[in-house]
Amino acid sequence: MTTLIRNAALATGALAFAAATLAADLKVGLSVSLSGPNSSLGIPYAKGMQAAVAYKPEINGRKVQLIVLDDGSDPTNAGRNARKLVEEEKVDILMGSSGVPATIAISQVGRESKTPMIGLSPISLPPAESDWTVTVAQPPQLMIDAVVARMKRDGVKTVGYIGFTDAWGDLVYNSLMKAAEPAGIKVVTNERYARSDQSVTGQVLKIVAARPDAVMTGGSGTPGALPYLALAERGFKGGVYGQHGLINPDFVRVAGASANGSYMPTGPVIVAEQLPNDYPTKKLALDFRSTFQKVNNAPTTDAFSAYSFDAYMVFADAVARAKGEPGSAAFRQSLRDAIFSAKEVIGTHGVYNFKQGNLYGVDERARVIVKLEGGQWKLVP
Repeated sequence: MTTLIRNAALATGALAFAAATLAADLKVGLSVSLSGPNSSLGIPYAKGMQAAVAYKPEINGRKVQLIVLDDGSDPTNAGRNARKLVEEEKVDILMGSSGVPATIAISQVGRESKTPMIGLSPISLPPAESDWTVTVAQPPQLMIDAVVARMKRDGVKTVGYIGFTDAWGDLVYNSLMKAAEPAGIKVVTNERYARSDQSVTGQVLKIVAARPDAVMTGGSGTPGALPYLALAERGFKGGVYGQHGLINPDFVRVAGASANGSYMPTGPVIVAEQLPNDYPTKKLALDFRSTFQKVNNAPTTDAFSAYSFDAYMVFADAVARAKGEPGSAAFRQSLRDAIFSAKEVIGTHGVYNFKQGNLYGVDERARVIVKLEGGQWKLVP
């Protein structure tokens, strides 16, 4: 798959070789999980980036070379990939990855090497360590606030939590705790499991024993289905709420009927056809869907491929304003400055405005609430 993506990026047209003699390549380095438990996220990320390069194969007259590496769902490998991309491939920008720990590992390499980095996953970094990094993902708090508002509307007073043992599980839990108390909702459990676990029966038994009105899950991708399956097996009758890390077809396939009726926040791209015509992201979202279909010979049914597409749109906007020759330290510095001054860049998930000291660039335009009905996501007013 890596080779196919690289070839697709290089074969952008019959004049690609001639163009290279007139302007240096722009090099994009992408490290994602094409194998391992996070591959249900990483493969869509890679396919979305392939669609982005096809949608805009040249920026300011320079062709784009995309280099994709597989981190095998291992944060250590993600850091190693980032160093390879910077030191051997001489990329102008880093992008990735398929999980919070891996994304942080790439960000650290970007900062050390003074290479700008656009994250695809939501992360948390101290301001002093985020001066070369932004992310196109929505901040967890923005998304969880919408979920808690839905819980309050549904009359939920107590909620149990079950999520990953890693940084993503922490981000969701901390966001839930911050939003729940002001909404008059008490969080009664904090159960955790590893992405590689095959069962969460013990954790779910504790949740059921606490008798919450509802359960909030903090997983992602295929492993995120485990709590839904276990809660259904135990006959849990309360509401089950998720978050944007679960918006992908593998979760829907594995969770099956157990996730039917669940509410989740997501970027508007996932229900692009259902959005009002004046929604700012609708046109590009539909363009993205069309391009993805042509490039991958299949429709996009996940939220993750659109994140990498948006990262590329942010990159393209910044390149148009950056100074210097690609491949140089001066260009990378200028590119970084241009990213941090992005204003109203339209994406599929949201409209991006970045500034120094803030990892995130989206607002309420980057979230909607959807409900899973019969395997399909339906926009909820």
